[in-house]
Amino acid sequence: MKEKCYFHENEVILNFTSGTLTSSAQLLDSPLFNIFLNQYLDYLENHRRDLREFLYQKDNDREQVLTKLKGTLRLLLLIHTETADIPYLELPDIMEEVISEGYRYWTSLDRYSILYLQNADSYATNAFMNLDHEINELARNFYRTVEAKITGRRDNVYKQLDAGTNASLLMQKYEWNCPSAYEKLKDIAFVHTIMVRTPLIIHTKSNKRSNVFKEHDHNPIEDFNGDSEDWFCFPCLIGKLLVYAYFHKDYLSSCVGTTGLFQLARSEDCLGRKPDAILLFGNHDDTKDTVFYYDEENDIYIGKTSASEEIDYFGYTKKSLLTLHNLVAMKRGWLPIHGAMVNLYLKDGSKRGLLFMGDSGAGKSETLEALSHLASDIIDHQETVFDDMGSVHIDKNGRLKAEGTEIGAFVRLDDLEKATAYKDLHRSIFFNPEKKNARVVVPAGNYKLITQDHDIDCFIYANNYTDQRGMHLFKDEEEAKTTFIEGKRFALGTTQETGLSKTFFANPFGPMQKQKECSTLIDQVFDKLFEQQIPVGEVYTCLGLPDKGDHGIDEGAKALLDFVVNKK
Repeated sequence: MKEKCYFHENEVILNFTSGTLTSSAQLLDSPLFNIFLNQYLDYLENHRRDLREFLYQKDNDREQVLTKLKGTLRLLLLIHTETADIPYLELPDIMEEVISEGYRYWTSLDRYSILYLQNADSYATNAFMNLDHEINELARNFYRTVEAKITGRRDNVYKQLDAGTNASLLMQKYEWNCPSAYEKLKDIAFVHTIMVRTPLIIHTKSNKRSNVFKEHDHNPIEDFNGDSEDWFCFPCLIGKLLVYAYFHKDYLSSCVGTTGLFQLARSEDCLGRKPDAILLFGNHDDTKDTVFYYDEENDIYIGKTSASEEIDYFGYTKKSLLTLHNLVAMKRGWLPIHGAMVNLYLKDGSKRGLLFMGDSGAGKSETLEALSHLASDIIDHQETVFDDMGSVHIDKNGRLKAEGTEIGAFVRLDDLEKATAYKDLHRSIFFNPEKKNARVVVPAGNYKLITQDHDIDCFIYANNYTDQRGMHLFKDEEEAKTTFIEGKRFALGTTQETGLSKTFFANPFGPMQKQKECSTLIDQVFDKLFEQQIPVGEVYTCLGLPDKGDHGIDEGAKALLDFVVNKK
């Protein structure tokens, strides 16, 4: 990024590559502060007209107000308030509110810093984290000093807010195996290290995913015309696949959120290597594309999510990346599963691998959570293999195995027990917690765990639409396949769908678009399930039924618990 500071909507990016701020005087004279004051005056125009009128006394124009306000702040930093006639301090209580409201406005923004380095070694990484800490201290002390000068007293209660940044990114250019068709991406810097101050709250314009992902008629790289300085590459490991996710700077919040969901690839994972897939997120091309394309010549799936207000929602980032993963997985003979899997370790020393499938809102996570509460006296501990997307494959010995994709879980706050939401509060990333469909990214499993081969002890479909209770096991393979392939669910408003809907194999992120290829894999997997006598069934969650209460989840969990305990 060329600019020293960049404001976009409620997002701020500070570029410290060419130098940083070390004193309050430097902060006051910086381009960042000038831009911030302009943004703050716009904010007052729409939210605090009383404070705006106070600053604009005597009909001053904006430039006069900015000059006068900065002059006041400079004097407050240098001298005692009782020694001079300082502008605006004829009404110190109102001026204190102007400063306090400005501080609240600043800390409400999504604030990030970046630092480009040629060689990001351990020494540079430590220096980078110390720099971010110093910026936080500088911003906090600036506010406290000015406030104390206005009021004539120091606080005796201090709240250590993250006054500087919410996250910091250390960037470096990587020499990766870039095919000639992708030369436009070659000079874009990679995220080498990222530091996130959690709990992190991110505000986005949208809080629902509405677009579907479609196959494109040409390679989206042809639509890419961005300046490499305006883009960041987040190299992520999704399962065992390497995906280069390129974000425009307007969507840096989405890049930061990805940190909690997918493993950030190390430089040694990328150097000299061609990625399995590429995503262009936030491409400015005057469309609303959410598309993918298979580049056969280079054996790369490439996706594009075009810039728009709608995609300013982390669900688009997550599902764009998982769609690419699933397309690559199917091409390699692995069957993508939209669901959840946990390994339960019982106190008698046995282990159960429970694999669930179902579309958004079907009740997969809720059933597993209810099971954990019910079985706390018999379960020693459990491992989350995946919470939303995984895959099943047949190993070299002909056995069915499952693997995960994500190290975190992107879940609705309303779907979680309060204790669950707060348990990992200090390590979580929240999205629009004050709005409907509020989401949080919480830690789920470590990368080494999710990429191991896991045994499957049962394969269960989460049915939220049938007015039955408990659990049902299929005796007939074709009947089981029909239920899973139909992918029925009652949509709960988390996507563009409403009411009872069907999605091929309950997975609109690859399998729906490649039904022929996926059907072959489904046949192979279900043949093995019944051949190896792995129970296949459905649990009734009742989440889509009117006046459902919690009885569906509880009874389904009880039936599942009985199966877990009594399965030999």
